[in-house]
Amino acid sequence: MQMLGQILEILIVVGCAYWLMAAWLVSRYGGARTVPLVTTYPSVTILKPLYGAEPNLAANLTSFIQQDYPAPIQVIFGVQSQFDKALPIVRSVMDAFPNRDLTLVVNSQRHGENPKISNLINMMPQARSDIILIADSDIGVDAAYVSRVVAELDRPNVGAVTCAYYGAGYGALWSRLMALAIDSHFLPNVVVGLALKLATPCFGATIALKRETLEMLGGFQAFTDVLADDYAIGEAVRRLGRQVIIPAFLVGHTCSHASFVELVAHEIRWAKTIANVDRAGFLGTGITHVIPLSLTALAIGGATERAALLVAASLLCRYLLLWSVARRFNLTGIAYWLLPVRDCLSFCVYLASFLPFEVRWKGDRFLVKMDGTMARRPESE
Repeated sequence: MQMLGQILEILIVVGCAYWLMAAWLVSRYGGARTVPLVTTYPSVTILKPLYGAEPNLAANLTSFIQQDYPAPIQVIFGVQSQFDKALPIVRSVMDAFPNRDLTLVVNSQRHGENPKISNLINMMPQARSDIILIADSDIGVDAAYVSRVVAELDRPNVGAVTCAYYGAGYGALWSRLMALAIDSHFLPNVVVGLALKLATPCFGATIALKRETLEMLGGFQAFTDVLADDYAIGEAVRRLGRQVIIPAFLVGHTCSHASFVELVAHEIRWAKTIANVDRAGFLGTGITHVIPLSLTALAIGGATERAALLVAASLLCRYLLLWSVARRFNLTGIAYWLLPVRDCLSFCVYLASFLPFEVRWKGDRFLVKMDGTMARRPESE
């Protein structure tokens, strides 16, 4: 037990040092980056794959329609069932903008196991523009979003543009916990990865690429059975010898989890996806759970002054980081008081992600294979 306690102490110290570095990098994020000017304004097709009546869905969809962009924007909404609860919301949004180029595709045809990719394949025949922009249904943006994304895509040798995001919790406690996970873990980890050139991920919050690039990848058909489709698209773009760019601005990710079970199922799927993409890196993130690690050390070694100092240091580092994130990205309404609970839950999800590799997604169960592809599991199993 003494050796275990010493190992935990080392992990806690390293984890605290990591979060202090992350807080510093967050404070400097995007400061020296030049913002490209838009020289041309090509038409853009925005693909919005939908599933269910999420909170704030109407406002999020509307934000993509009300863009300050001088060229034509086509927005295509896609669902896979005529009974999808998103349909009334989509139709009301379309009715509110009768003069905009809005298209609704209802198509139940499946292409492989990934439901989002199937939706995108069904929507693509309606796309008319040479620039294709995909954004998840729970994303909200400002009016300059399309202009900034197009400007980034116009940089030399850029194959795709993606966007990092912050969490916007709505309603229940579970939604606020999810938003806090994004702001206190996901976002600073992305900043560290970019600053140290450890990774250039691709996020479903935004993937913009030219039609010719998408065709060179084999279209969306190349990703029909992949769980981490956004990551796979980014990797495929890089294999073409082109860059994936992440601008310094963020988009908003609406968190709308209505129950603890829904929250945990989503987070385990998310964790398993990350683990499948980078197993070594995911294993290394164990050191970032400094609050639960320090509490574990306290429980093992007793309430010593040293253990108490480690708990205090862990809390201080985590709160400093969260404050730095809020300050740099002008985030408001963050539930600071939930941070210790959030971190302990994140540690439990981290441990649970090492259990048998099955995920639940949009009402179905999938077995995730070692190569990252999915196989649907019958409900009778």
